[in-house]
Amino acid sequence: MIIPVAEKLQQVEEYYFSKKLQEIRSMNARGLDVINLGIGSPDLGPSSAVVNSLADSASKEGNHGYQPYRGTAALRMAMAQWYQNVFGINLDADHQVLPLMGSKEGIFHISMAFLNPGDEVLVPNPGYPGYAGTTKLVGAEPIFYPLDPLNNWQPSWEFLERLNTDNVKIMWINYPHMPTGALAQVATFERLIDWTKERGILLCHDNPYSLILNPEAPLSLHSITGSMDHCLELNSLSKGHHMAGWRVGMAIGQTEYIDAIVRVKSNIDSGMFRGLQDAATTALAPNGDWHNTQNNIYKKRKKLVESLMDLLGCDYNQNTAGLFVWAKVPDEISDTAGFTDQILYDAKVFVVPGQVFGESGSRYVRASLCVNEGRINEAINRIKELKISIS
Repeated sequence: MIIPVAEKLQQVEEYYFSKKLQEIRSMNARGLDVINLGIGSPDLGPSSAVVNSLADSASKEGNHGYQPYRGTAALRMAMAQWYQNVFGINLDADHQVLPLMGSKEGIFHISMAFLNPGDEVLVPNPGYPGYAGTTKLVGAEPIFYPLDPLNNWQPSWEFLERLNTDNVKIMWINYPHMPTGALAQVATFERLIDWTKERGILLCHDNPYSLILNPEAPLSLHSITGSMDHCLELNSLSKGHHMAGWRVGMAIGQTEYIDAIVRVKSNIDSGMFRGLQDAATTALAPNGDWHNTQNNIYKKRKKLVESLMDLLGCDYNQNTAGLFVWAKVPDEISDTAGFTDQILYDAKVFVVPGQVFGESGSRYVRASLCVNEGRINEAINRIKELKISIS
């Protein structure tokens, strides 16, 4: 007898990358050597000081027990000071900062804390699939709002202004934007803060890419006056500090919202390992030279990935931030997913079809910068040799 899964799970498919990576692993096991330009998992490591801090902390006998649900005071202070250094924002480390086991955990905790079955959630299209998936898992309904490619992937105000928001409880935004790399704009943040406040909507900003190839000064939603009233921001060390597998993130917001998240979090985990917290404290210390070195590496990779997109006949915007190149496929391409599969099976190079991120991405592909220059050059050569056709 097979016990049926919960009804809410019927609405949620296995994460696309989970399935596709299994296919790639199978191809590699057959000796096909796939070059994976699909995933935004940094191949570079954190600074040596961070690794040494983890080792030092892990060697101390007293550091292996359960830790506080709100994290160590040192880590909260480091996060608050990092926000001051990067965004110019003063935070109360004890009441407005909450360490998380990655910002993906924060998306779920916020959804659990604030959503009831039947509530609606505004989710960007295109956007990170986790927003919609988590919304469905807690019994709420995602409402996909389009981003305008003609306005640098900012929200479509025409759509939002005519939308019935009576049942909307949360709105997700994400700038610099994944997958497009579109930059944060003060005017967008100001208008969204006013718009959501008028409608009683919790505005949640997911902000992990501010330090990566950002041609402008990093911007937090909390840089805007009035944001603390009804806004939360998530941030992460996964991308900008090359600590994706370490699972260290943070939520930033007013005391009442942080307390609500802790009520969920304290029923799910038992605190973050002390060694990770100490290492994260080290990572958040000012280290401009290290970040500049990493960005110089990404700049070189981005130029190569753009050359690969040129070979495929794709158009892209160079003025973007983050770990990806987002490119529009030629008009002759009738099936973007089929096109990326052709690249995968013929050239053994994996790029992501844009419809994974929503219907508005159906004419786009995304390629990651988390692959070394040698492998990107190899991908370019494979595509040149095979002369992948546009069909």
